[in-house]
Amino acid sequence: MKITDIRTADVLGHGFSTYVRVYTDQGIVGNGECIHGAEGCAPMVHSLKRHLIGEDPRNVDALFEKMRRSRLFDGAMSGVTVTAMTGIEIALWDLAGKACGQPVYRLLGGKFRDRIRLYCDCHAGDDFAPEAYAERAREAVALGFDAIKFDVDEKHAGFRNDAWNWHASAGEIDWMVERVAAVRAAVGPNVDLAIDMHGRYDIASGIAVARAMEPFRLLWLEEPVPPENVAAMREVKRVSPVPLCAGENLYLRWGFRDLLEQQAVDFIMPDIPKCGGLSECRKIANMAEVYYVPLAPHNVCGPLGTVASAHVCATIPNFLVLEWHWIDYRGWDELATAPEPILQNGSVVLNDLPGLGVEVHDEALAHYLRPGSSLFGPEP
Repeated sequence: MKITDIRTADVLGHGFSTYVRVYTDQGIVGNGECIHGAEGCAPMVHSLKRHLIGEDPRNVDALFEKMRRSRLFDGAMSGVTVTAMTGIEIALWDLAGKACGQPVYRLLGGKFRDRIRLYCDCHAGDDFAPEAYAERAREAVALGFDAIKFDVDEKHAGFRNDAWNWHASAGEIDWMVERVAAVRAAVGPNVDLAIDMHGRYDIASGIAVARAMEPFRLLWLEEPVPPENVAAMREVKRVSPVPLCAGENLYLRWGFRDLLEQQAVDFIMPDIPKCGGLSECRKIANMAEVYYVPLAPHNVCGPLGTVASAHVCATIPNFLVLEWHWIDYRGWDELATAPEPILQNGSVVLNDLPGLGVEVHDEALAHYLRPGSSLFGPEP
């Protein structure tokens, strides 16, 4: 079996995902989805494919390493290069599973669990009233989720006197507390609640917010300081009464090394369809297991990328929970489907079909296509 072509489609969801399709001389096709590569992701996929044409697609790890080493001096440790390789890697796994007649999780070593627990990333919309937060939390729980997340770094809430300096004033912290308190009261103590600060604040603010959140028994406080400085994150963790989570903007296992070795967080959140793909995330998870750090992957992909992430989460013992970020977006039930609903009572339920076990609908992809781009057309 040989790879004959690789094509792309940029599709609207939470921003734009790049869908990657790998073709073979035996007619078997693999589909992948990657995210946060911006407008440069599809061209990068097309640039990388010259290293793969004529290769056996079932040699997934070797092909990923071939791509990475080909770009070693051109950004192959982070950013759009890694994201483009990730989309290809996921499509290769889908293809390999179809060729072998096995689900991807079985090729990755088998599963520890059948259901992949999700948490719902919620937004209260433009209404910043505490009751709006509470109502959205109740909506998520009614959908079957027993874990939810809210943002508290709202730049339009009236506290940004200086757009460049994200220091949290006492008034802003009180504002955060009021809304988190409303959510906790709305859902009770048995629903896990995470709070996201998106890496925008300074150390003093991160510590102050962490201390203010102690009464609400958070699942975690997410990225209270920017991710570039691991020592700063560790400084917040040193005094934080609530667990910390970070890692959505890190790439490959090297990107997580310092975070783990310095024990700067309690949970890590690699974005699997962005940071290196399925094999790479298992390696990251294995590193984290040495430090007894659970994996709670970041995920804003549609159903294809979410299911791909779920295949990895099924195969690692230290998985905690996977993000679902589509409560406010259209197309979930259109873009890809499986014999049974992909989302069931707050979990992804994997099937035993070959590959990723979902079918991509090209007509739906075309409906949400980035203006000016093509649907798996030939290389521009």
